[in-house]
Amino acid sequence: QVQLVESGGGLVQVGGSLELSCAASGTIASINDMRWYRQVPGKEEREWVALIATTGFTTHANSVKGRSTISRDDNKNTVSLRINNLKSEDTAVYYCNAEVQTTPGDSFHNYWGQGTQVTVSS
Repeated sequence: QVQLVESGGGLVQVGGSLELSCAASGTIASINDMRWYRQVPGKEEREWVALIATTGFTTHANSVKGRSTISRDDNKNTVSLRINNLKSEDTAVYYCNAEVQTTPGDSFHNYWGQGTQVTVSS
């Protein structure tokens, strides 16, 4: 089994910064792409926020582009997301997502963390 656990959420003021972390643990042979999503209370869909590939390639949603940085540490199986100049519309539950291979040669499967709340207040 694979578990993803996010941390770093909380209450932040508009204009502030926040760094979220996600640690993957369990039976892990390899991790492919790692992503962050967010979900606003009351909305059904999760919004994709950022992606980092094994090559280090990164891409960000327009809503956070220029304000966010995604990084990963493959030695620790972690992925982090930093967002600067936070806006009230950044308020959401943030989820990490990873494509994980549990046995060498097997398929990669998607895993999700339980989410961490970020509230941006003015």
